[in-house]
Amino acid sequence: MTDFPTLSWPDTDGPRTVRWRSEAGVPAPKRVVVADDRTTADAAYRLACEGTALLWRGDYQNARQLLQAMARRADRPSGKPRKGSAAPKPAATPLEAFHLHRQAQAQRARTLGMVLLPLEGDYSLSLRRAPDVTLACEQAWGAPDGEPSVVSLREVLGLIGAYEWRKKGVEIPALGGARIHPYYGVFSPVRGEYLDLVARAPLPSLERAFDIGTGTGVIAAVLAARGVKQVIGTDQDARALACARENLAQLGHGDRVEVVEADLFPPGRAPLVVCNPPWVPARPASPIEYAVFDPDSRMLRGFLAGLTDHLEPGGEGWLILSDFAEHLGLRTREALMEMIVQAGLEVAGREDIRPRHPKASDPADPLHRARAAEITSLWRLKVRARS
Repeated sequence: MTDFPTLSWPDTDGPRTVRWRSEAGVPAPKRVVVADDRTTADAAYRLACEGTALLWRGDYQNARQLLQAMARRADRPSGKPRKGSAAPKPAATPLEAFHLHRQAQAQRARTLGMVLLPLEGDYSLSLRRAPDVTLACEQAWGAPDGEPSVVSLREVLGLIGAYEWRKKGVEIPALGGARIHPYYGVFSPVRGEYLDLVARAPLPSLERAFDIGTGTGVIAAVLAARGVKQVIGTDQDARALACARENLAQLGHGDRVEVVEADLFPPGRAPLVVCNPPWVPARPASPIEYAVFDPDSRMLRGFLAGLTDHLEPGGEGWLILSDFAEHLGLRTREALMEMIVQAGLEVAGREDIRPRHPKASDPADPLHRARAAEITSLWRLKVRARS
């Protein structure tokens, strides 16, 4: 247990210390009180806002209801300003709206993450009306080590949700309705419009393709379904590698798609190299967010910079990128074009598509202005001819 973060709290038989689990790497709370069915939502919310965690010892379903009540308190609009004080100003720009939204998300996550559950050494929950979460935990964390631990209720709900998504799968129209089964912590292709671009863009070759940052393996699967004879998918994340291999095998592409561990590119060259990097150049708040947030456009820059060394003569690099960051003010179109030029590349063509997700048409969303204008593009890039 000394190899892991720990959580301590006063108990009836004296102080207890167990392993602390947090997928997001959140430090263990310093103050913990034991809570049960008598704890009110107002009291729980006040303690959580003050930084005190509540270790739940009551009914599991009551804990869920408590968390929902706390979420309503966290989400309700602030009251009217005091007499003589100025009302808070709305965000003047999409960039300000983005930063305020991220701050609010972080504060909400910290507060609601303060309701904790005790897990036994086999991942079971010894609470009344608790579900069996052992398989969900095993899929996320591996085989139990026999040590009891504590985890936030929100994380347990996330584990359960991921377990159900993995069983059910995500239907992919670009694969004729076949399903991709995402692992916990691996980005799920629920926004499938970018896959329509991969499915319809003209292929430069059917011989070989690289899929950089393969994730669930869905792009590699679409390329294989289109007839590409050999596809190599890369990723650094162990969960993603296992997830992609399982999905590709279930779809019948295991003989044509190889999944390898690599930071961006595998060895060699290919006539087609595809990459769908994180779309937002900002700092992620947790490891799971690395699929969405790319600090300083690291993966985007790395992909562009390495293309000339990994494309066969006449080959194409497909960059799949939303302009959401441009509408937020986090990156300009001019900056993107400059990255392409600096990498010795030129644009051979571009396929565009508008998003279909519900937030794109929700005026109540704090980032609605940017989402409503968003376009996802598949940029077809070639090595620029030397003059």
